[in-house]
Amino acid sequence: MEEDSGKAKYYVLMEELKMDIVSGRRKPGDRLPSEHELSASCHVSRHTVRKALSILEQEGFIEAEHGRGTFVSRKAGRKQGSGNIAVITTYLSDYIFPRLIQGIDSVLTANGYSIILKNTGNSRLRESKCLEEILEKDIDGLIIEPSKSDIMCGHKGLYDKLDFYQIPYVFIQGCNTHMKDKPHILMDDSMGGYLVTKHLLELGHEHILGIFKADDSQGRNRHRGYVKAIQEAGFSYDPDMVVWFHTEDRMTKPSGALRLMLEEGVPVDGIVCYNDQIAFEVMKTIEKGGFSVPEDISVTGYDNSFIAENGLVKLTTIAHPQERLGAMAAELLLEKINHVPDEESKVERILKPVLIIRNSCRDRRL
Repeated sequence: MEEDSGKAKYYVLMEELKMDIVSGRRKPGDRLPSEHELSASCHVSRHTVRKALSILEQEGFIEAEHGRGTFVSRKAGRKQGSGNIAVITTYLSDYIFPRLIQGIDSVLTANGYSIILKNTGNSRLRESKCLEEILEKDIDGLIIEPSKSDIMCGHKGLYDKLDFYQIPYVFIQGCNTHMKDKPHILMDDSMGGYLVTKHLLELGHEHILGIFKADDSQGRNRHRGYVKAIQEAGFSYDPDMVVWFHTEDRMTKPSGALRLMLEEGVPVDGIVCYNDQIAFEVMKTIEKGGFSVPEDISVTGYDNSFIAENGLVKLTTIAHPQERLGAMAAELLLEKINHVPDEESKVERILKPVLIIRNSCRDRRL
């Protein structure tokens, strides 16, 4: 057993045994060494071995048979072919999600699959509960948009179970930072943030505020693109010109921070917003503060949603191919279900962003 001073010995042993099982080094039905044998080979007490095995049994990776020993659970060898695919998104009924799900459904239905649909409300706790629920069902695969994807996942064991049960899964719109080796479909959000910021810079804006989401990878990457464009234009990056918000304060923090900046006279002539929803709230705050969009302050969004096309001021934004993104995720999952070799089925697929120019940005060079 490898030494790991940061973790209890029983936990290190449990992780090593679990990795053996998940990786396939120990197959369903294989008998594990006895407590005495594990104690001797790993140089730990039998009490330590017992605690490690107890966790693995509780999580369903092993099963004890009285008088015979402890075996790798045979559940991993269960038959697939249920015709069910689980789809877990952060939200369901608003914004871009109906069309995203429509893209997934169009591909899966054409291939004879039915969808089990769940949403997390972008809550890590609800995500873990959704995963627990689908693990109790007969499913052939999973498409999941991870909740708060820029924060370390606290329930990786549930993904280990999916691997153990040989249920393929595909991340969509985000990917947990420590699971980049898993199949995923993403937008190039760094390029998207770069494109909208560069557009404002090319129109002569010099005081560009950035508003980004702190707890998902999309926000982090859009901010990265914002920084790149600012620095390429010869400006110094100013952290005071960036507002970070979280899922829980998304309806109050961006507008509240902007209102204070305007009241204090901080020069702002353009705003790069995390998405169209935030841009819509920002434009309302600008109007309430006695300013106009785009005459006084230009605003950009992200996603090219219904909001961008149908507001009083049509929003410059980044096109989000919702249906195509969903369809690509379904196609990649089907490849994994059908055991297409990895060299023929790329783990990472990236969609390139497209800038949609409307009238929410003013040319300040004129």
